[in-house]
Amino acid sequence: KELGWGDPCRIKGWPGHDGFEGTLPKKYFEEISANISKFGIHALIIIGGFEAFMGGLELVEGRARFEELCIPLCIIPATVSNNVPGSDFSIGADTALNTITNTCDLIKQSAAGTKRRVFIIETMGGFCGYLATMAGLAAGADAAYIFEEAFTSRDLQANVDHLIEKMKTTVKRGLVLRNERCNENYTTDFIYNLYSEEGKGVFDCRKNVLGHMQQGGSPTPFDRNFGTKMGAKAVAWITGKIRECSRHGRIFANTADSACLLGMRKRSLVFQPIAELRQQTDFEHRIPKEQWWLRLRPILKILAKYNIELDTSETAHLEHLTRKVLVPEATL
Repeated sequence: KELGWGDPCRIKGWPGHDGFEGTLPKKYFEEISANISKFGIHALIIIGGFEAFMGGLELVEGRARFEELCIPLCIIPATVSNNVPGSDFSIGADTALNTITNTCDLIKQSAAGTKRRVFIIETMGGFCGYLATMAGLAAGADAAYIFEEAFTSRDLQANVDHLIEKMKTTVKRGLVLRNERCNENYTTDFIYNLYSEEGKGVFDCRKNVLGHMQQGGSPTPFDRNFGTKMGAKAVAWITGKIRECSRHGRIFANTADSACLLGMRKRSLVFQPIAELRQQTDFEHRIPKEQWWLRLRPILKILAKYNIELDTSETAHLEHLTRKVLVPEATL
């Protein structure tokens, strides 16, 4: 559907699915190629999550068989799970994180007059523990269970013992977050039942599955501005690629750098060939092999007053200070 400048951003009736509406393009190369020719499409900007990333990879693979697919391609990561390789952040993740943190705050406030209560809260994210970890940091969780950091029944028991000791202090309530796919056996119900049984006589438990409310609500200012920057940068890049790949009125783009993902790396928005990102991806669990926020996990236990030490050997320097240029006073 062609959109004009005056059209609303949200079109009634559009599916809310991620990327390619749950169906990857590989089975439909002929139909896709026919539509690219029919509508005179010169480039593609794909906005979506892990499905969009996989779809982009398949479209690049299809270039060898279908010449129509040899057009510039740009992927903009947009998913609450924040699990797209090549980007530290995805559009929508900040909004979901705010929703979870606000909900945790409300749940804790509801227990202001109730002592000795522990809340077990399940968050979304698939196999990616970004939401559970960052919301745990922000909301002051006593534990956050995620897939990337394996845990055993002994760890669960240690957390229960820690909460039992905590109930002897002035803070007589606890908060535990669990990523939805952190462990197929240690389900939210299992953890709730374990905590309820082991904490019997000391604290009682309540559980909450936040569900799809994490995907709704008004976008945060960060996400709005992030989306605007990503959109503007993607259009500028794709316009340049169209000019670069145009020959005698036809567009032919078949190089690795003509199919990129636009991602935030530290404080820079960078275009990365999606073929290169394949090596950085765990396709089975739909997550990047390396995730920056995992280094923050020890801080969770420090804030929860566990007796551990934080290793700062790799992050002792502050990056923004090392780049600072000192200006002589005489020139000011």
